[in-house]
Amino acid sequence: MTAGFPRARAVASHLEVLPHTGSTNADLRERAVDAHGWPHLSVLLTRHQTAGRGRLDRRWIAPDGASLAVSVLLRTVPAGSDARGWIPLTAGLAMAEAAATQLPGHDVTVKWPNDVLVDGSKICGILAEATTDAVIVGSGVNTAMTRAELPVPTATSFAALGAPVDEDRLLADYLSALDAWLARLTAADDAIASGLHAAVSARCGTLGRAVGVAMPGGSELRGTATAIDAQGRLVVTVDGSDHAVSAGDVVHVRPA
Repeated sequence: MTAGFPRARAVASHLEVLPHTGSTNADLRERAVDAHGWPHLSVLLTRHQTAGRGRLDRRWIAPDGASLAVSVLLRTVPAGSDARGWIPLTAGLAMAEAAATQLPGHDVTVKWPNDVLVDGSKICGILAEATTDAVIVGSGVNTAMTRAELPVPTATSFAALGAPVDEDRLLADYLSALDAWLARLTAADDAIASGLHAAVSARCGTLGRAVGVAMPGGSELRGTATAIDAQGRLVVTVDGSDHAVSAGDVVHVRPA
């Protein structure tokens, strides 16, 4: 374990920094069996993750030191399944809010269901995974990745944007926002009553856009993303008819 991240440590209940690992989510899942040593809002992070995963088991790999992989253990979560479905969007909102403070003049948005975009390019992906009694939220943030190192043309990083990032401040702001929004969601057990629905909708860059939603069977739903419903599903309007799609039903959402 290495030191560092003093501001983040002041927010997290427990924080461990690894010099390298395969997957912080997988490592945190193993540690989560120790409820006393790894309570709610425990954090595991590294700047060198070699076997990260995104949605649908997509691999996520970055050069050593070019990104920050962060996994957070959430033990205090909403009771209702509809409210729990908002946890990935809660994390996306929290990371977008944290990133925006260090990217003045840039448009920082949440792409439904699990990405954070800056000026339309992806800077962070979110993956939430349930354990028997908790939820682990993993995020991968492109920090020092150069333009040449970016995996696809639609990705970006703080370095590529010419914006030096304070990783400690970013992590502390992310954890503070995540914990605050999650507390509101848990208390209300409802995304609308907690104010989370309105906050995510306001930050969501997917809404109002013509989109193509690729489905697992190979079909594509093409229409306009008009809303996020109370369960966190994306509402796509096609020829006047609304279709609600969940993250589990979707392969990819992209501009049409």
